[in-house]
Amino acid sequence: MRQIRPARRKRRQMAEINVVPYIDVMLVLLVIFMITAPLLRTGVDIDLPDAAAEVISDSDQSAEPLILTVDKDGFWYLNDGERVDEKMEPADVQAFATAALLHNPDRQVLVAGDTAVEYGAVMKAMVALQLAGAPEVGLMSDPAQR
Repeated sequence: MRQIRPARRKRRQMAEINVVPYIDVMLVLLVIFMITAPLLRTGVDIDLPDAAAEVISDSDQSAEPLILTVDKDGFWYLNDGERVDEKMEPADVQAFATAALLHNPDRQVLVAGDTAVEYGAVMKAMVALQLAGAPEVGLMSDPAQR
């Protein structure tokens, strides 16, 4: 004689997603971002001269401006969107600026010189950018303090 087993109930699948682990991961990432964001430093630390110059509107510019920074020791840094804190030789600056301006000839070109740097160093930077093909080279400054 055969024994009859009671029919098993089929388990119903859960149609809910447990979001608690996702929230935990999101909070950990948020904490990491909050800690590291102030530590990230973009650009070279320089003291721009104060000037009561007009602000250049960048509303018609589609690309980020090409900025050549000359620090107080006379070292050059080219901010072309990829390199920021990398010291460069004048020949390398000219080569990278030429490539950037060939790619986008309407790109705004600026020189940011520290107040402690000699006028001649800023002038050499401007000449290097003109030799690279920049039609106009602007000078960066902080707004005048009142």
